[in-house]
Amino acid sequence: MDVIHPRCAGLDVHKQTVVACARIAGDGPASQGVRTFETTTSGLLALADWLESLGIEHVAMEATGVYWKPVWHILEGHFELMLANAAHVKNVPGRKTDVNDAMWLADLLAHGLIRASFVPPTAVQELRTLTRTRKQFVRERASHVQRIEKVLEDANLKLSVVLSDILGKAGRAVLQAIIDGHSKPEELAACVTTRVKASPEELLEALRGRIRRHHRFMLKLHLGHIDALDKAIGDIEKEVGQGLEPFRAAAKLLTTMPGISTVAADALIAEVGIDMGRFATPGHLLSWACLCPRNDESAGKRRSTRLRRGGKWLKATLVQAAWAAVRVKGGYLQAQFHRIRARRGAKKAIIAVAASMLTAAWHMLKDGTEWHDLGAAHFDRQDASKTANRLIRRLQQIGYQVSAVPA
Repeated sequence: MDVIHPRCAGLDVHKQTVVACARIAGDGPASQGVRTFETTTSGLLALADWLESLGIEHVAMEATGVYWKPVWHILEGHFELMLANAAHVKNVPGRKTDVNDAMWLADLLAHGLIRASFVPPTAVQELRTLTRTRKQFVRERASHVQRIEKVLEDANLKLSVVLSDILGKAGRAVLQAIIDGHSKPEELAACVTTRVKASPEELLEALRGRIRRHHRFMLKLHLGHIDALDKAIGDIEKEVGQGLEPFRAAAKLLTTMPGISTVAADALIAEVGIDMGRFATPGHLLSWACLCPRNDESAGKRRSTRLRRGGKWLKATLVQAAWAAVRVKGGYLQAQFHRIRARRGAKKAIIAVAASMLTAAWHMLKDGTEWHDLGAAHFDRQDASKTANRLIRRLQQIGYQVSAVPA
């Protein structure tokens, strides 16, 4: 095979060490030099100096957890870096050592056989860390709310039956009263000062339980965690607002799409950035986000159309936004959802809507255009004769004689 990169290196990255193989191709056989460095800052600087002394231009490494990140940050700007998916560069079984892995990566890179993974700029990486942490904190907060509900059920307090939000103003007042030592239904009901659907009698019965010291301790514990998470989420929101300042126009464009809230737009930009030149077509972006069917064909038959695993952060955000978008009446996305759901089911339909939204986002970020809804009648207009024939067949099935004349 032709040598694409004559001076390159492969790195086998671990937590404490990194094995580097420098490959230099000349007129004769290629020469390889292997050295091991520590992953401390001084060790990585020594690695960079060694590679520069050999005239290395391209460096490849596997995406191993988070251990590749400090190596990337040290070498960035000095070499043409390439991050490889570990599943794409597996060596022959039975030949795995640290040295062999580094040499294998160097050989693959030299012949142009490594497909680089998408590594966004530093500003987008920092924004991605913030949005992912925010989502984790929101999930933790929801878990603590469920644990509070569990404690209330153990005390036979049916607070969630009479209040839609047990952490709203009224629910929080009742929980604080329980923590302070009140247990009589009348005292707890007096804390509910907002309007509720339940009658006073139903409220009293829901607050009549068996409260013990253990329940008060657990409620205080969970409420303390929720308060800390609320403060942390607020701090992250401020930091996200500052980090999103260079991408404010792009985020505003994305919010013109149905289902895309401000939070979803922030998460979308944090995952894919705003430079769509990295993805040649919308299909490349869909494939990277794992929102298109996998290639699984044998003997001319498609064996599976399941989605590939991966892209959990972006995929989850888009699916959640898609469920909101299909509730917008008279829109293209709702019509697409109902059209596919009738044949393939709701799960496949919502994935198709999420894929359409990501495709639209690619065009919006690339061209700087706002969302333009095609309308619910788009599919009927796309092939009017096909729609008319389908409706005629349906009328004939239920016993009508139909003749259609074009208007």
